[in-house]
Amino acid sequence: MKKSKVFWLYAIIALIVYAIVQFMITSDQLDMYYSNLLITIAINIILAVSLHLVIGITGQFSIGHAGFLAVGAYISAICTMHFDLPFPVALFIGAVVAALAGLVVGIPSLRLKGDYLAIATLGFAEIIRIIFLNTDYVGGAAGMQITQMTTWTYAFFGVFITVIIIANFTKSRHGRACIAVREDEIAADAMGINTTYYKVVAFALGSFFAGLAGGLFSHNFYIIQPSQFGFLKSFDILIYVVLGGLGSLSGAIIAAILLTVVSMYLTEFPETRMIIYSLVLIIVMLYRPSGLMGTKEITDYFKLGKRSKGGNLDDQ
Repeated sequence: MKKSKVFWLYAIIALIVYAIVQFMITSDQLDMYYSNLLITIAINIILAVSLHLVIGITGQFSIGHAGFLAVGAYISAICTMHFDLPFPVALFIGAVVAALAGLVVGIPSLRLKGDYLAIATLGFAEIIRIIFLNTDYVGGAAGMQITQMTTWTYAFFGVFITVIIIANFTKSRHGRACIAVREDEIAADAMGINTTYYKVVAFALGSFFAGLAGGLFSHNFYIIQPSQFGFLKSFDILIYVVLGGLGSLSGAIIAAILLTVVSMYLTEFPETRMIIYSLVLIIVMLYRPSGLMGTKEITDYFKLGKRSKGGNLDDQ
């Protein structure tokens, strides 16, 4: 009962935040720049949380997330621009195709570990980018023109659904099995856990939400190009997870928000943007090598606060 009450409390707070922002957008209190910033933050949160499931929870070092982002972006764009499908349907189809791509790359490559897996996933992402680069149907290197359809509502509920599903998956029996794989794959296998199965499930689920983010990403701009989905994009997403703290969902969210805001405001300084951005990362990692949140969640601090209060009362 307590868990359900906490869930509904967070859900109500999130919906209140959505309503306030939506009111500010419709009443023109938030201009185009800030509304686009909020949508970009939401897309990056989805990407960070989806990769958090693969790296932070299951412990699989993947640096090919931009490939699944590209699949979701292009497939959803094809659905809306070439087949005139409704935007929500296009988002779902893009996410499903990205999940299938995750299965295709996951089943053979997740028998690999560490650096070998990273190289395999990076290679997959580059294959996807080259395919779109040489496909005239989606504009090739020149890019594909797309009608802007992503709104704050779509972006918010995309984040809302992603966080709820991945948080519940992590707390489920399947999530605990994935954590066991992360901690000691040999021991997990010895205990009867089908390690390959759980790695593939986590990989496919993470790919699904990366595809969802891709659909929102492609329809937030008027054109998408293969160059937007290079290996540097995969490293950007990886930084969100590592900086937030491997194994911390709330850490990945906080890092995605922080780095998106920093990156957006530094666009005014193109000469020094990457230097300042890199310095921020270096300073944070020097003083917080385990990430901003480590393996903790924000809710853990509330629990600690309640216990300390209870302890003080007992002492008295």
